[in-house]
Amino acid sequence: MKTQKLFSALLMLFVLASTAQELKSPNGLLKAHFSLDEAGRPTYDLQYKSKEVIKSSHLGFEIKDTEPLLEGFELVSSTSSSYDQTWEPVWGEESQIRNNYNELAVTLHQVSTDRSLTIRFRMFDTGLGFRYEFPIQDKLGSFVITKERTEFALTGDHTAIWIPGDYDTQEYDYTTSKLSEIEAKFDEAYTGNASQEQFSKTAVQTALMLKADNGLYINLHEAATVNYPTMHLDLDPKTFTFESWLTPGAKGNKAYMIAPQNTPWRTIIVSDDARDILASRMTYNLNEPSVIEDTSWIRPMKYIGVWWEMITGKSSWSYTDELSAINLDTVDYSKTTPNGTHGATNENVRRYIDFAADNGIDGVLVEGWNTGWEDWFGKSKDYVFDFVTPYPDFDVKALNEYAHQRGVELIMHHETSGSTRNYERFMDEAYQFMNDHGYHAVKSGYVGDIIPRGEKHYSQYINNHYLYAIQKAADYKIMVNAHEAVRPTGLARTYPNMVANESARGTEYQAFGGSHPNHTTILPFTRQIGGPMDYTPGIFEMDMTKLNPNNHTQIPTTIGNQLGLYLVMYSPLQMAADLPENYERFADAFEFIKEVGIDWQQSVYLEAEPGAYLTIARQEKGTGKWFAGNNNGYHSRTATVDCSFLEKGKKYTATIYRDADDANYKDNPQAYVIEEKTVSSKTKLKIFTAAGGGFGISFEEQ
Repeated sequence: MKTQKLFSALLMLFVLASTAQELKSPNGLLKAHFSLDEAGRPTYDLQYKSKEVIKSSHLGFEIKDTEPLLEGFELVSSTSSSYDQTWEPVWGEESQIRNNYNELAVTLHQVSTDRSLTIRFRMFDTGLGFRYEFPIQDKLGSFVITKERTEFALTGDHTAIWIPGDYDTQEYDYTTSKLSEIEAKFDEAYTGNASQEQFSKTAVQTALMLKADNGLYINLHEAATVNYPTMHLDLDPKTFTFESWLTPGAKGNKAYMIAPQNTPWRTIIVSDDARDILASRMTYNLNEPSVIEDTSWIRPMKYIGVWWEMITGKSSWSYTDELSAINLDTVDYSKTTPNGTHGATNENVRRYIDFAADNGIDGVLVEGWNTGWEDWFGKSKDYVFDFVTPYPDFDVKALNEYAHQRGVELIMHHETSGSTRNYERFMDEAYQFMNDHGYHAVKSGYVGDIIPRGEKHYSQYINNHYLYAIQKAADYKIMVNAHEAVRPTGLARTYPNMVANESARGTEYQAFGGSHPNHTTILPFTRQIGGPMDYTPGIFEMDMTKLNPNNHTQIPTTIGNQLGLYLVMYSPLQMAADLPENYERFADAFEFIKEVGIDWQQSVYLEAEPGAYLTIARQEKGTGKWFAGNNNGYHSRTATVDCSFLEKGKKYTATIYRDADDANYKDNPQAYVIEEKTVSSKTKLKIFTAAGGGFGISFEEQ
């Protein structure tokens, strides 16, 4: 009997050993293992420089009305390969991206159900990506995923920078805490309008930034989210294990699948240097190449807008205050009384066009140009917008002609009010209207609950809508800047007309009560892991009562910080968000916004600590000119700008726009100094940054 037991144990060890697979990064610093445990459950782990990053973690799914895809698997085959290629993005933080990885694909067979599953791992020098693939098979055709059981078993009580796992908004300030404190701090962190009961109080959103006590920086996210719900992460605070937590659809199911179909990639970026997290292009590399052959019409641009005055309450989106819950199709606006605060008037828009033309700004965004805003704000919740009918005081044809005469183009605004089906019905008409009137870019919005009701902003159904809008826009050669949409997962590589998204707490919240002073030292490590953000920087007037006596907000940043944002918060569509008159008051500081690049040859990450500070240098594509920027958190410090990125043997004039020595986001935010210094590649600049402060630098070859 003992001999038989020993033989059985040895046989089991042999079987387990035969399923074990190892995968290393090209530089050899990262190592992962895949195996089946004694119950036939797929497991993986991850190490960096021999330090454990992810402990043995399980993989699999629960499937509706059938046996789960969790255990009872046997290894059918495994294949290994390597890939190394450099590609050129249409726009980006650099002109070339190297896509270099080692791959392991394991095909599994679930014996009891005769079903197959492939798990594909790709290891880059900066991290690991893996996805599930469902091949064509007799026993798994169309099916419904009720729960994805992907685990990320962490090694301890790491420090996490997180926002709640809301299904409808990402517009939160971040909370920094230990993993063990998330549940206790959840209610304090949650500031949304939806019921907290809809999601777990231990669930957080990705991209999630973590720091271990041993100095490792870990980022958990996803890539290429196509035809699938967005993944959040639910924590087991006893084991410090996160499990995927998918956004449900209207019926509570998570994903409707038809084989052959893949899931998005689950990503783990890791390093002992925070700058490597920012420099990783793994998320983009896990997406498919561009499907748009002619990309000549996709171009980075700066813009201003009739927007901030509405956000602050200085002016309004609506033309009149007379309408209530009525059928707007029958309204004759010529018989209504203008409210006198409408922002999108011919006169006001011309003022913005002139300012843009006089200052080399490419475009002007105009919100509140189309009918319907009166009804949408608190009247008829079922009303949906018209995307082609302007208010009486907005002449589409004349304004576009005037803008083009002055070398400026108008940017369209489509607020969908969350009615995705209505937008899809009228999308061709709306995009054709843009083509007919010379618009090449649109800012779309999805404010409010999703209609049809029951769907969430990040469910599979609505994620498919966002992609459909991008694909349809490409047919009309239109660039898209989507607000309130799903957070990006690198899809801009495949669809480079997706030039920007909001999808996080942007500058508008500075007028609604402010964000934490360290907010923009976090976003590059979280929101921007998946793509650029339309953060709408450049606010010079911090006291909102000067724009609207009823708005008592004090914005918690300095002018130096606002200038640094143009380097820290990357976007190929970059806004100068403040009012023209405020830029005229600080014309010398505005020179930096006029001059700074928006499309880059290369980027160098000089200093980085998530939640504390960031200093980034970038070389402009085409001109070769260098710029640097910094954002600082709660505590003043001296930043170091190592100028070794400059060409050796040459001298440069560095024009530094920095916080004054007495600047502070609380009581002296507009104190700044502009100074010039001669520098070379050997120079190390020491620059004071205030609390909530920052700086911008331009380098001119002498």
